Amino acid sequence: MLTPSLVYDGSAIGVLQGGAREGETFVGSLHVRLHATAPETSAWAGTTALMDIRSLHGTPPGAWVGDAQGVTNIAGPSGTDIEELWVQHNFRNSTMSVLGGIYDLNTEFYHLQAAGLFLNSSFGMGPEFSQSGVEGPSIFPRTAMGVRVAAKPAPGMVLRAALLDGVPVVRPDGSRGAFRPGDGALAVAEAAFLSRPTKAADDQTSPRDRIGRFSSLSPYQDKLALGVWHYTGSYPDVGPAGALGALHHGSTGGYAIGEWRLLGRSADAEQTLAGFMQLGTADASTNRFQTYIGMGLVGTGWVPGRPSDQIGLAIASARNGSPYRQSQRIQRQDTAAAETAVELSYLTQITKWLIVQPDLQYVMRPNGSFTLRNAWVAQLRFELTF
Repeated sequence: MLTPSLVYDGSAIGVLQGGAREGETFVGSLHVRLHATAPETSAWAGTTALMDIRSLHGTPPGAWVGDAQGVTNIAGPSGTDIEELWVQHNFRNSTMSVLGGIYDLNTEFYHLQAAGLFLNSSFGMGPEFSQSGVEGPSIFPRTAMGVRVAAKPAPGMVLRAALLDGVPVVRPDGSRGAFRPGDGALAVAEAAFLSRPTKAADDQTSPRDRIGRFSSLSPYQDKLALGVWHYTGSYPDVGPAGALGALHHGSTGGYAIGEWRLLGRSADAEQTLAGFMQLGTADASTNRFQTYIGMGLVGTGWVPGRPSDQIGLAIASARNGSPYRQSQRIQRQDTAAAETAVELSYLTQITKWLIVQPDLQYVMRPNGSFTLRNAWVAQLRFELTF
């Protein structure tokens, strides 16, 4: 079975005060997707495939805000590229799922439902990991080729591991390639522990649909995940030694993320409140951000007459490592310990095909700068789905 879809996200963004300069911009992201599922009666039963072609346009707001974390999660270099192109096989009885191709790590790794409401990029994946390696790991807007294996050894437990090219398909010089000499590899592993509203959820799905991408399981209520990652390539020293050409072999980090249903735990609850937390750390010799912490609250159904609307408040703080700060000090560009962003967001479903999301962020010490003023950033996001 073939299922096509088209999704367009647009964001009108304005720096109301502070930052590098006041001003407005617009960014947009168009995804054209084709999802294929093999019939259960065929020899390929349990096999699915996805092709996601993504086109970006508009001017990213970084020049106005001057921040490092990114106030919008759909900004990137203009142009059209393959976001994902993979084949997955789910084995019977949900014991294992194997996926190979061009794959976005953040669809499964370092992923929390509640954090997905927010538009600041750090709530998708902390900057200690998202800004690692060569143009980041395999996530939007630069994905790489690789293999992911997932296993479900017990109810409420999922183990995932991925091995990918250490450089995205679209290279920094604009060329395209995979697994070139010198790329190195990125290995990621995560153990996730989840609870769902009712045990019956597992009994209502096909044995092949309980793990992997496009799982038909009901959304979880609680989740705790622990992950580690490691690059095998060589990377410049971000400290003073980097000016002398010093390189480090390998780069490593880890994270712990969690989400908990604080209110409305019954399956028929009309109002819910979820809390989440993200903690991450990375090798300070090869990564600007040594530590990251994010946390927030998300409520659903609290607006009268709007049962699916969500409102949330969150904070993301990325802390510069000592080597990076020393390097900046030598260049007479003293840097603050951290950049911190506070975000208030409200999402409403207008129709089946239209979502609107007004959003307000307050960015403190943009890019860790002592010269840039704290920035107030307003954003209006909309999403069209067909």
